[in-house]
Amino acid sequence: MPVVLATLRWVPESRDEDVSRTGGRGPKRRRFDVAGALLGALGLGGITYALIDAPARGVTSLPVLMAALVGVVAAVAFVLLERRRGDHAMLPIGLFRSRLFSVLNIFTVVVYAALGGFTFFLAVYLQNVVGWSALLTGLATVPMTVLLLIGSSRAGALSARIGPRLPLTVGPVVAAIGLLLLREVGPGANYWTDVLPGVTLFGLGLTLVVAPLTASVLAAVEDRFAGVASGFNNAASRAGGLLAVAALPLLVGLSGTGYEQSFALTSAFRGALLWCAGGLVTGAAMAGLLIHRPPRQAPPSQPCHSLPAATPPGKRPR
Repeated sequence: MPVVLATLRWVPESRDEDVSRTGGRGPKRRRFDVAGALLGALGLGGITYALIDAPARGVTSLPVLMAALVGVVAAVAFVLLERRRGDHAMLPIGLFRSRLFSVLNIFTVVVYAALGGFTFFLAVYLQNVVGWSALLTGLATVPMTVLLLIGSSRAGALSARIGPRLPLTVGPVVAAIGLLLLREVGPGANYWTDVLPGVTLFGLGLTLVVAPLTASVLAAVEDRFAGVASGFNNAASRAGGLLAVAALPLLVGLSGTGYEQSFALTSAFRGALLWCAGGLVTGAAMAGLLIHRPPRQAPPSQPCHSLPAATPPGKRPR
């Protein structure tokens, strides 16, 4: 409640008066796109539920098939509705006419899927196989947050000078190398020699990505759509992590009591990190081939996303 009151008292309102004016009658309030919000949530929720429940119930079970069907239908309906609403939509489809904006958001989904899958499996593995407490497991990823806090502004400044292509290409590769190092972690692992090097490399790679990605997304659209672009990119990062956590156990054959069996969890952990590293390399290739310097570069700032709940926050909306 204090946050709400403080926002109402001190945060200035912002509105695109050019879009809100209709027929010369002055500013007109745009209605909240309730239908679009519900369809978007239902689409993502249905698909995620199907992925999570598939290992336990079976891919052909009725609840899984129904959830997947509802999710797909809702997602298609969301796109059709937003296209019909034009600039008044919660997510104007016209934004995707910018190839750079589209590519950057696909890149975001791929990279943050790797981040979400990695942090989920690392937390489970360090506790159930290596034998660490929940507190020590959480502290193990602190270097990632420290690197983001220290290096994001420098990465943003570098991107402003040379363009986003190089940081967005090199960053995922460095992060992927960190994941490959962490695949060798086993029971009785020493944090300083076995875990810290991989976590540090992953954090360095992420640091090279976060601020340049934020700035590039904002620069890829008109100023009046900056808020929508930032919100959608943030949602894309969350969706990537969510889908990875739901889909990776299915891909590596982990379900039910497998989380309690050391051998099964070790095999799944190593397989999951391979999938995540592959996703990062795919993102790097996408950046190297398809991402270019935006027509205008947004000023570098703090990261626009937040890390998944398993790790301390390192990126927040702008």
